[in-house]
Amino acid sequence: MTKYFEVRIAKLQKLLKKLNLDGMIVYQGDNLKYLTGFSGGTGDGVVVIGPDTASLITDARYEADYKTRLPKGVDLKITRAYYEEAVEIAVAFNIKNLAFEADLPYNIYDYIDELLPADMSFDALPFAIETLREVKDEAELTALRQAAVASIKAFNDLIPSIKQGMTERQVANELDRLQKKYGAEKASFDTIVASGYRAALPHGEATDKVIENGELVTIDFGYYVNGYTSDITRTIAIGNISDELKEIYAIVKQANENAIAIVKPGISGSEVDRVARDYITAHGYGQEYNHATGHGVGLAIHEGPALSAQSSDELQAGHLLTIEPGVYLAGKGGVRIEDDIIVTTGGYENLTNDLTKELIVIAG
Repeated sequence: MTKYFEVRIAKLQKLLKKLNLDGMIVYQGDNLKYLTGFSGGTGDGVVVIGPDTASLITDARYEADYKTRLPKGVDLKITRAYYEEAVEIAVAFNIKNLAFEADLPYNIYDYIDELLPADMSFDALPFAIETLREVKDEAELTALRQAAVASIKAFNDLIPSIKQGMTERQVANELDRLQKKYGAEKASFDTIVASGYRAALPHGEATDKVIENGELVTIDFGYYVNGYTSDITRTIAIGNISDELKEIYAIVKQANENAIAIVKPGISGSEVDRVARDYITAHGYGQEYNHATGHGVGLAIHEGPALSAQSSDELQAGHLLTIEPGVYLAGKGGVRIEDDIIVTTGGYENLTNDLTKELIVIAG
């Protein structure tokens, strides 16, 4: 596994060299994990990347765990004085042009800047590591497949237990319970269960609202396995729903399938969005489709690339995308169908193929 971290650090070092930078201080937790495997989180350490070596700086809580399993070329420094040590290491690495992540808190930036020698520059490098993270290596893809499998199995176990009269919160809690049965570690966000008029809220968190006959129920969920997450949505029906709700379900399902069908390297994120949006618009519901078509997923629930009308991102093999068109009718209900898709050299791999997109109807 450490070979993957070595490759990731080497890619960052190559990028820094191309930008005439000698090194970088890395603070953000997901970026620390991506580069070294360190999972302490934001605020529990920093990494200093030099031209041909690197150091993880953390405290004694993590010493025993990481002193034998860091990637080759990464030293471990144990101290509570993270930033003082980082400056000393940057000087020892003979760094003259030091970069930092753009979301580094100002108080930490200011403190480090005061410690740096006068001849060392300290400049923001926005989204450098996040851009590298967009294209997943095989270790990451394996974890993402496992996360999808755990989520799908949990959802399929959930369906027989859903009944009219349950609350949204009861359904969400049951799904969260089931996912651990299949090896998931935790939810990546508060599981969304939105029923009836609340299904018209794209991000309606589960409440104590009772699920009733004739309603659509949107269930949006994601669970971590080995540090990587899924992000899946299905919409189900309780009893006999109206013809209008059946219609928007069919439209969203087809828009989802149309967008997935064009996925391959070289296609732009805006083109994927356009295909889904044009289909929904042509059927009269363009104004009721009020969010982007998808996004990247990995260590975080929202990563690049973006699938939106404004996106200039181009799909590459190794991207993990959500494709999630939706239609939301205020006061009536809504539909969203979301799949997790890997971009491959020849097209795509749908991680959610084993989760039906036919409308599931629970007896009312």
